[in-house]
Amino acid sequence: MIRRLLLTLAALMLPCDLLAQSAAPLTLDEVLRSSAMHAPQIVEALTRVRQAEGRALAAKGAFDIVFDVDAQSRAGFYDGTYAEGRATRPLTGNGGQLYGGYRVSRGTFPIYEDRAFTDRLGELKIGGLFALLRDRAIDERRGRVAIAASDIDVARLEREMLAIGVQARAVAAYQNWVAAGLRLRAYISLLDLAETRRGGIARQVQLGARPQILLTETDQNIVRRRALVVRSEQEFAAAANGLSFFYRDETGGRVTPAPDRLPATLPEFRPGRGAGAVERPDFRSLDARLRQSELRLALAENDLKPRLDVRGELAYDVGRTGLGGRSRDGEEAIVGLRFSMPLERRQAKGRIAEARAEIDGLRTRQRLVSDQIAVEVEGIVIAVDGAEKTAALASEEAELADRMAAAERRRFELGASDFFLLNLREEAATDARVRLLDALARAALAGVDLAGATANRQALGLTDLPAR
Repeated sequence: MIRRLLLTLAALMLPCDLLAQSAAPLTLDEVLRSSAMHAPQIVEALTRVRQAEGRALAAKGAFDIVFDVDAQSRAGFYDGTYAEGRATRPLTGNGGQLYGGYRVSRGTFPIYEDRAFTDRLGELKIGGLFALLRDRAIDERRGRVAIAASDIDVARLEREMLAIGVQARAVAAYQNWVAAGLRLRAYISLLDLAETRRGGIARQVQLGARPQILLTETDQNIVRRRALVVRSEQEFAAAANGLSFFYRDETGGRVTPAPDRLPATLPEFRPGRGAGAVERPDFRSLDARLRQSELRLALAENDLKPRLDVRGELAYDVGRTGLGGRSRDGEEAIVGLRFSMPLERRQAKGRIAEARAEIDGLRTRQRLVSDQIAVEVEGIVIAVDGAEKTAALASEEAELADRMAAAERRRFELGASDFFLLNLREEAATDARVRLLDALARAALAGVDLAGATANRQALGLTDLPAR
């Protein structure tokens, strides 16, 4: 139906020769690609995604291997020198860690530093700490990494929702520009009719076949129609300026489309229903935030558990026996346990209550958003159906009005009609064309609303949205 209306509108606009195209028409796809790549709001949202990625990388830094060296030398009654190097790597599947090191010493040490003695070539050591209760399934390090990864998802979904809004406004701006240009063409065509007819009337007045008042009435009609053209020119220029916010060059600079790039007809925009509520970025963002709240609940429940860690260590001394004696020679194995538990645990209980309340709130918010989306989409579908029916009626009216105007022109040329009635018929035909334009524009804008409400990324030119 819409395609037929567009063809009808094209036929009605054919008499106009002003704004003739000398360049390729500006297409909606061209505008949408430009907006998706260079619209400042989308570019800014992409920077927030990069910020979230930076925070996620920083959170992973908690699992970096740490290497440290400790060395000391004393002078006086004791002359011992001691050096130790150690590398520690946190475990990604447990709250513990693995470590390995080497230490070596020379000279003598006081009894309270007896552990500093090693054999001549030093001591090699490896060990590990493993959480059995608290920090076994999750700990602060893994929790921060998971929450930071979810922050990336939230930033990307918010960027996508913002991009959908920007692209929807870009489509609306484009449709407004095309509609304003075609209205201008219609009024110019109406003005051309009056100016062309004036010459014939002027000759008839000179010959005495027509009264002088008819020429005055013709000039009055021309002035009135010229005023319509001037007003439409201003609206067309304002629409082009508005479109330049979305239509940009490769450097991101605004580009005001030239009048000669105006399409011959108002482009059709019928996106279909697209995705459901669960696929909308704002709904999926709530899912991501819910996962974050569940992670915070798991961290709080982890703090409620007692700590029970097991530690194992193997040491091997190398070289001849040092000043510490034979007790430093050979291999050594150590196994230990550590247990601790806060007695009241109010901090953990408070965090658990807070996280559970947050989860309940987010789930309620999800139901609310789902209902709002359903009502919004159904309302837009009703508006789309109504706009298409209105456009069909406007098309029929425009065809009839154009036929009436053509018939009245023939009657006027034959002397069977008067100038006043002819003007009425022509202006009624032009008004009908403009109403058809407006009806088609409303149908397209209803389609834009539907594309935005159903997150139709393909219709809005977001299938290749950059991930930079």
